[in-house]
Amino acid sequence: MTVAETPAERRAIRRHILFTIAVLVALSVAWKLLHVLEIVYVSALFAVVLTPVVQRIMGLRIRHWSPSRPAAIAILLGGVAFALTLFFLIGLPPVLHDVKQFSNDLPERIPAIVARIKRLPMADRLGVDSLTQKAESAAASTAAYLLASFPLWMARIFDMLAAFILCIYFMLEGEHAYSYLLAFFRPKTRERLAATLQTAELRMSKWLLGQGLLMLILGVSSTIVFGLLHVRYFVLLGILMGLFNIVPVAGGVVTIIFAASAAALDSWSKMAGVLIFYGIYLQIENGYLTPRIMKTSVDLMGLTVLIALLVGTDLAGITGALVAVPSAALIAVLMDEYMVQKDAEAQSLAAEYIAPAAEPPPPA
Repeated sequence: MTVAETPAERRAIRRHILFTIAVLVALSVAWKLLHVLEIVYVSALFAVVLTPVVQRIMGLRIRHWSPSRPAAIAILLGGVAFALTLFFLIGLPPVLHDVKQFSNDLPERIPAIVARIKRLPMADRLGVDSLTQKAESAAASTAAYLLASFPLWMARIFDMLAAFILCIYFMLEGEHAYSYLLAFFRPKTRERLAATLQTAELRMSKWLLGQGLLMLILGVSSTIVFGLLHVRYFVLLGILMGLFNIVPVAGGVVTIIFAASAAALDSWSKMAGVLIFYGIYLQIENGYLTPRIMKTSVDLMGLTVLIALLVGTDLAGITGALVAVPSAALIAVLMDEYMVQKDAEAQSLAAEYIAPAAEPPPPA
């Protein structure tokens, strides 16, 4: 015999049903708008990263005048535009020259590269001839591919433009959206969440400065070393090394393959020099630069960075890899505040786990 439900219980059941339906509808809509949400997330993330820069500009005082938020954003955009203009005027001409020379040299150098590979041990088992035919057919179809993929490139350019505009709006009106988000929580929970998000914002903003410094170091050092080795297209390769380093680990690996391949067009010794340089640089970056630059910013373990890159790349390709590290920093701060146990017992267990092995007892 069942007990009759009261009206309050029936209303509670209806509320739970309606809430479940609303969550399912929201998830379905989010799945349909996944690409739009990706653009919004990336633009909001970069707005969070750049907001401390805007605040520092607002803190400047020129006599009795301090820049407002729109003026500070305009100054920031003007600085970026000035840097890009310098790059286009100074750095772009040699890059375009290298690109043109590479496109002219490649058809003539493919047979020489194939002949050099054939002299390697076990070259017949590698199927060099079939690889050559595939490379030649791929080179012949490059123009057709670029023409066919033109709409896709235009869509990507539109996405970048939309993300840029959204980033500006987030920097202008982000505080209002932030306050509105916090209004959904109770006062005590709101204060804790606000302090946690401020910590995450600080770590994410430092990531941009640290990553930019690592990109500059790799780009300058690569250009100098490739020039000293007389590697063809060394300006193009050095700039690519620096730019692609914005994606940790994966970007450097991809560009060093390009650089080694370009060096192999001339001689195996140049290719060996490029690989030796990158091996030495990796040791310096991992052992000296990254611990001192990135450890003080995002404060993430190397394993965490690699996992974040794998997840981000699988979810959103290059864009996901680009925002993987700051997103991991945000998640790490939230987990550290709300999930990691900080009681005395947990800390003692962790200390016992990472403690070195006990010293052997002294001899009798």
